[in-house]
Parts: sequence; structure tokens; C-alpha cells
Amino acid sequence: MSGLAAPIEGDGVRAVPMTEAHRPALKAACAEDPEIWEIYATNFGREAFDASFDKIMALPWVRFVLFDADGETIGMSCFLGIDEARGVLEIGNTYYRPRYRGTGINRRIKDMMMRRAFDCGYRRIEFRVDARNARSQAAMTKLGAVREGVMRADRITWTGHVRDTVLFSILRDEWEAR
Repeated sequence: MSGLAAPIEGDGVRAVPMTEAHRPALKAACAEDPEIWEIYATNFGREAFDASFDKIMALPWVRFVLFDADGETIGMSCFLGIDEARGVLEIGNTYYRPRYRGTGINRRIKDMMMRRAFDCGYRRIEFRVDARNARSQAAMTKLGAVREGVMRADRITWTGHVRDTVLFSILRDEWEAR
């Protein structure tokens, strides 16, 4: 199940392992929509970006910076909650710059990342979405992910909000059959 962290390319997008060198461009990208961070578990807005970037760089996640075909920074996404023994991981901590939302880029990025995870031997991919984030929930449904339920009072976000989390998943066979 190794190989998750290698660069990924597909359908005019690519994901490159996140490094310190990506900090300035990603910080600028995350600053384009300061209001969105209110519904994220972690704040990557302008004032909090550096501390949040440092935090995720220290976690046992596989982190990517996302680019379009022209090399423009799209945003970020991660493999997290990686459990090789169970063959399960989560795709999350995803952010797209405002101009890329609603363009189909999410589908292309998620398909590329799911293909990588399934090719590496994972059998189940999870997505955890704040119950307030209707846009992300609709995107998960479009991907073919199954809404499994709501984890009530699942976590406390950076704002102090006690978040209900909607759990979605897609299995390898479901993804291949879409």
C-alpha cells in the first residue's frame, strides 16, 4: 500500500507533495476567501495560515498542493486517517481557490486521488464534511460517495463551534462501477 505520497497527474491537474517551498503560494491562495474558513475545522486564513500549515506538516498525513495544467496553484488536499491494516483512508483538508469552484476541478482532483488510493490497495475512502457545508456534501454525492450518516458533536472547530460531521464513503467496487 505504499506509493501514496508520489506526485499524481491526471486530466489537466496534478498534485505535488506539499513542502515548505509551497507555503507562500498556498498562503496567498487560502487568503482569497477569508469567509470560508468559518466552516472549516482548521483556519488557513491569512492570520492563522502559518500556524495551521506548521501543524499539518507535522501530522502523519500525505499532503498535496494542487495545480492546473498551466501550473497555477489550485489549492490543497490530503490523505489522512490512513489505516493500511484496514485498507481505509480519508481524503480531506481540501481547499480550492474561489475561481476553481464549480468548474469540475473537484471531480478531476478527487478522481485522481481516489485512483491513487485504490491503486495502492486501499478498499474504502472516506470523506468527512461539516454539516453546514452544503456545497461539499453535494460534491460528495456527485462523486458517487454514499452518505453514511451524521456524527453528532464530532469535533470542536477553531471557532469553538461544536461540529456535526457528515460521513461519506466510496468503496473500490462502487468507484469502478460509476
